[in-house]
Amino acid sequence: MNADVSAPLADIVAEARRVLAAAVERDLPLRLIGGLAIALTTPEHRLLPREYKDIDFVTRRGKSPDVGELLATLGYVGNERFNLLNGQRRLLFLDTGNGRQVDVFVGSFQMCHQLPVQERLLVAPDTLPLADLLLTKLQIFTLNEKDQRDALTLLFHHPLGDGDDRETNAAWVAELCARDWGLWRTCTMNLERIRSGIGRYELTPEQEAVIVGRIDELRRRIDAAPKSAKWKLRARVGERVRWYDEPEEVG
Repeated sequence: MNADVSAPLADIVAEARRVLAAAVERDLPLRLIGGLAIALTTPEHRLLPREYKDIDFVTRRGKSPDVGELLATLGYVGNERFNLLNGQRRLLFLDTGNGRQVDVFVGSFQMCHQLPVQERLLVAPDTLPLADLLLTKLQIFTLNEKDQRDALTLLFHHPLGDGDDRETNAAWVAELCARDWGLWRTCTMNLERIRSGIGRYELTPEQEAVIVGRIDELRRRIDAAPKSAKWKLRARVGERVRWYDEPEEVG
């Protein structure tokens, strides 16, 4: 390995912080997303902790070459074919020593639904704002166990509000759902799933009350938001036509 190339750390949280610090040094707009990002925004003793296998980031359009150069100096190996074909929207890198993948979304977050994260990229330090982190979970049509744990953890540790300073911006969640019927349908469906399944996590009555109260309040905010003409037109079709994408696994 070249002398000026460092190796990724075994501790995944410390490694994510190392990458973020290196991006700050280069004035490179890079933010952490996914379950690991939610872990960084919560206290040390999280409500529903879990293991984290990979690291996910998002950056601005046009920054793919800079991100590639940064991660190369930090000891990552790029997936050359994938990055050549998809570098305008997504990049993949591998930490061979620790067997971890780094996924970088470019300009937007697009899985089951597309989220306009570029305009919110620098609202908070280190990670996307809390509302956007929550949306990256709620937009998943097939919500798995780790995603449900992440959403519950975020909802428990952070109150709802109308801003992004240490609170989940319910106004922003409601606005995005009011623009896009498909996103609304998946998000509200997942809020219902999470709420109905909360009993299996053996939380205290007080913890359940906090989460259920915030789910219900978020749903009220989403339902009360004025819907766009596009939303209303798509709502007429409803579930007769698939409203979400089925992202392929890459690696």
